[in-house]
Amino acid sequence: MPRTITDIKQALDSHVGDSLTVVAQVGRKRVTRRKGILAETFPGVFVINLNQEENKIARVSYSYTDVLTKNIELQFEDAAE
Repeated sequence: MPRTITDIKQALDSHVGDSLTVVAQVGRKRVTRRKGILAETFPGVFVINLNQEENKIARVSYSYTDVLTKNIELQFEDAAE
């Protein structure tokens, strides 16, 4: 994944509509994995629609700084990012 926020946003813009897995750090040694589809990108955040069968939440949003600081990892189904 690119190393600046602008590069991260541009990379995600090209993946809108693609399936992905979000690996998020939620605490000490705790990780959550959620599958969904990258729905939209905005100047400060991006939105992921989650699979309803696996999750209670319909959609989540993350900031590009979460990717930059490695608080979350995005794994696209077509190619690992």
